[in-house]
Amino acid sequence: MAAPDPVDPAAAPAGLRFSKMHGAGNDFVVLDLRDGTPPPDPALCRHLADRHLGVGCDQILTISRARSAGAVAAYGIWNADGSPSRQCGNGARCVAAWLVRDGAASGAFVLDSPGASHRVRALGDGRFEVAMGVPAFAPADIPLAGVDAQADAYAFDVGGHAVSLGAVSMGNPHAVIEVDDIDAAPLATLGPALQRHAAFPQQCNVGVAQVLDRRRIRLRVHERGVGETLACGSGACAAVAVLARRGRVDAAAGVEVALPGGTLRIHQTADGVLHMAGPAAFVYEGEFIA
Repeated sequence: MAAPDPVDPAAAPAGLRFSKMHGAGNDFVVLDLRDGTPPPDPALCRHLADRHLGVGCDQILTISRARSAGAVAAYGIWNADGSPSRQCGNGARCVAAWLVRDGAASGAFVLDSPGASHRVRALGDGRFEVAMGVPAFAPADIPLAGVDAQADAYAFDVGGHAVSLGAVSMGNPHAVIEVDDIDAAPLATLGPALQRHAAFPQQCNVGVAQVLDRRRIRLRVHERGVGETLACGSGACAAVAVLARRGRVDAAAGVEVALPGGTLRIHQTADGVLHMAGPAAFVYEGEFIA
C-alpha cells in the first residue's frame, strides 16, 4: 500500500471544533462558521477527510448565515479531495439535525444549499425529510456535452465498453446505470472512468441501480471527489428520477432505496419535486489541539 500524502500540520488550526455525523453511513465533519470564519481551504478539507491522519469523512459540511429570506442557515459542501459540491442530500439532513440540536431550528424550516433553498421537515426519531428539487434532464442543465436531444438513455463508449445510462441533475450531475445485480457491478472501475468521460465536463456521480419492484430499489454510488460511499442522498433521488421516467418505479407512491449504509425513502409530489427522507446521526464532538 502506498504511503498517504504528507499532511501539513498547519492545515488544521488549533482549537478548531467540529461535529462528526453521518446519514445512512455517508459521514461528515461539520463546522459551524456562522461567526464569519472563512470556509476551509482544500488542504484543510483533505486533512479533515483523511481517515488515517485526520478525522475521516466523505465530505466536510460548513454551516453559515442564511443567504435567503426565511432560511435559518446556509450550508457548504466540500469533498474529501477539497473540491466544492453543490448538493448533498445526506449532508442536508445532518445540517438540519445539527441546527435542531443547536436550537436554531425546529419543526419545518428552510436551508440554503450552495445552489438553492430547500424545505426541511423534522420527522422525529432522528429522521428528516428534505425537498430536493425538480430533477433536470435537459443535457445543458446536467451538463452533458456532445448531446443535443434529451433521452431516457444515452449510450457511451467507456474504456472500450458500451454503457447505457440515464443522466440527470439534482443540483449536481448524475449518471445512473440500471443493472441486474449491484453487487456484481464493476463500480470501482466504471465510476472513475465515467467521471473522466468527455460527456461530463463537470464530472458526475455514478450510480448502479437494481430494481426489485416498483416500490423498492438497491443502489451503490461512486461520488466525484470522494469515491464509493455508503449512501448518497442526491444519488438516490437521481436513481428514482431516471427509473421513474422509464416507468420502472412509482415515484408518486414512494420508493425505498436500499444503500450499503441504510435505506432512504424518495417520493415525488405533483409539482415534480423529489422529497428524500432518512436518518441523521451524531457520532462525536471534537477539537483539534495540534
